[in-house]
Amino acid sequence: MNTGKEIGIGLLGALAVSAAHETIRRILPQAPRMDKLGMQAISLLLEKANHTPLSEKELYLIAMVGDIISNGLYYSAAGSDNRKKTIIKGALLGAAAGVGALVLPGPLGLNKEYSNKTMQTKAITFGLYLFGGIFTSVLMNKMNKK
Repeated sequence: MNTGKEIGIGLLGALAVSAAHETIRRILPQAPRMDKLGMQAISLLLEKANHTPLSEKELYLIAMVGDIISNGLYYSAAGSDNRKKTIIKGALLGAAAGVGALVLPGPLGLNKEYSNKTMQTKAITFGLYLFGGIFTSVLMNKMNKK
């Protein structure tokens, strides 16, 4: 069961992933575009619901907020009563999210190029989510230090 503290730390981990992604995508041409993947997913959902299309700014904002909340809740599951288990859980959660970001876009009808364009793109995509899981678990251990 996640406590408010764990959820808060999970949100910090998600913010760290988003900040790292936003920085990397501005520097490296082969960086993943998880922002565009999220925007595309929202657009497709709105289209299926016969909703008026949103502006790029609106899509970006919704994608970022949704990403941070969902990743934060996800990463908050890393918490454990054992420091070593917390790190292992964080790494496994991050690795699973990284694999999901690589394999799910195509089957979901999304542009897989956003996370799979090159080997460098794939490595960064996986690494970002792995970083998020490990970062969150390290924070949890620091915050729960007795």
